[in-house]
Amino acid sequence: MSTDNEKIIRNAYQVAEVQDIPGWIGCFTEEGTFTDMSVGITYRGKDVGQPVVNYAEAFPDMHRELYDVYVKGDIVVVELSLNGTHRGPLNTPMGVIPPTGKTIQVPCCDVFRLDEGKIESFNCYPSGTVLFGQLGVLTNLEAAFTK
Repeated sequence: MSTDNEKIIRNAYQVAEVQDIPGWIGCFTEEGTFTDMSVGITYRGKDVGQPVVNYAEAFPDMHRELYDVYVKGDIVVVELSLNGTHRGPLNTPMGVIPPTGKTIQVPCCDVFRLDEGKIESFNCYPSGTVLFGQLGVLTNLEAAFTK
């Protein structure tokens, strides 16, 4: 079972990697959730595709580098980094960060809970401060966002 759950999650990352939004949504249960813990927003249903679309637009070359995968029953924890070049607008709850052209390598930890082979909940813990630092927006946050 543990090996199967790891394969399910690795497949979900691959689906996100190729920006297959319908495929990504299909990885979740009907009531599945995706919570971006760095901004405190939970997506449900078809909206679980929104963060993948947002990051794909902001970082067209987005790559998720998986470092370690830990499985305990229906819980899968992944240490990874989010890597890419900021070439498009990045939507955040504070506003939009226009393209900076800077590259990122943001540490992240993802926690998945599975139900019958599908994602029931996905809690994503990207390091927002590292992201903002690498994009160069921490020195003047007000000037960095457009409304």
